[in-house]
Amino acid sequence: MKKWPFIICPLIMILVLVSFGFTTKSEVKVPEILKVKEPTPVLFPKNRTTYDSSFVTPPFLGSCYFGFKEALAFTESQGNYFIINTLGYLGKYQFGIGTLQLMGVYSSTKFLNNPSLQEKVFYTNISRNKWIMRKYIKYFVGRKVKGIEITESGILAAAHLAGPGNVMKYLYSNGRKDVKDAYGTSLEDYLKKFSGYDISQISAIRNPKV
Repeated sequence: MKKWPFIICPLIMILVLVSFGFTTKSEVKVPEILKVKEPTPVLFPKNRTTYDSSFVTPPFLGSCYFGFKEALAFTESQGNYFIINTLGYLGKYQFGIGTLQLMGVYSSTKFLNNPSLQEKVFYTNISRNKWIMRKYIKYFVGRKVKGIEITESGILAAAHLAGPGNVMKYLYSNGRKDVKDAYGTSLEDYLKKFSGYDISQISAIRNPKV
């Protein structure tokens, strides 16, 4: 009689576990909508170990034309298309009305309220400056002036700040003829700050118009 509890108790435990649906091995059924039936698309291409510029987001904008123009715009206006500074320079890239007229734009109001036009004017002006500076770019790029390595992007950024003529004087004088704008920014500052961008995609065009 003393052995029956040892037989009855395990039977009771088994019945309780079965009543709760306990099994030692269960199979989970995944709903059809959650099943993966094909490879999941990924952000980066297969067999690539470097970043593609199309995936790059701020604050790093790359070292090509897009990165160059946005870095320059941030320095000029913090990227604001609709700003006018105290000297009357307009927009994201801070153009004067005289330069706009060279590009074929005669309405400052139209220019200031049209971001697409501002981007076209910037590219057109860079193309113009690249044509004007083409011989200086060919001769000075890779050289050093006052310890600054001269690059194409640095030359064109400086030309945007102070005009091609002043950049030519600076380079020809071996850095002795530096100039500053009304806010104290020097041509030399731009040669340093914007050096090393690859803007080879910009064509040098004589007297371009928007």
